[in-house]
Amino acid sequence: MFEIRDLQEKVLFSIIEEYSNTELAKKIVYDENDTHMNDCEWVKSTMQKLEDNFNESQIEMIRMKCQCGYGMDEKLKLLNFLIMSSSSLEDFAAKKEADAAGLYLENGELYLKFDNCPCPMLQKVDQLKTDTWCKCTIGYTKTLFEKAFKCDVDVILLKSIKTGDTECLQKVDIKNFDWNKRLQ
Repeated sequence: MFEIRDLQEKVLFSIIEEYSNTELAKKIVYDENDTHMNDCEWVKSTMQKLEDNFNESQIEMIRMKCQCGYGMDEKLKLLNFLIMSSSSLEDFAAKKEADAAGLYLENGELYLKFDNCPCPMLQKVDQLKTDTWCKCTIGYTKTLFEKAFKCDVDVILLKSIKTGDTECLQKVDIKNFDWNKRLQ
């Protein structure tokens, strides 16, 4: 059985250890006071400790590396289909499959929207004070789009349902992709 919390603990521990040291990673991820917490309490407690020990840019880098890859192969197939059947970003975003996946173009910018929080770890979390936990989705989207487009991609988290917004919204900036060379 896929145990998302175990995976998140291990990944978060190794990334914090990489950015600092083993003792701080233990303190943040495996604090003895957290052992009996449910997933909701653990997420909130762990993210607070992360915020207490790292600055905003460090937090974003740490959380971006925590993306679990959950369901990525299926999403990659969809993106590859959309790329191969499109001649431009406008054509890509106009496809019904793109719309169904939450992709749309506005003023020449690509956005990815979810009406429900896609994170399996947050299913029972009512609301978070900050979007620290949600920053993993930036890493997930970046990894997914870079695999599909085979170029650099920047992603910005604009809204998060779990912080009180009505949707999760990301801006996806695909760098230097040549639509004319997509079939090569």
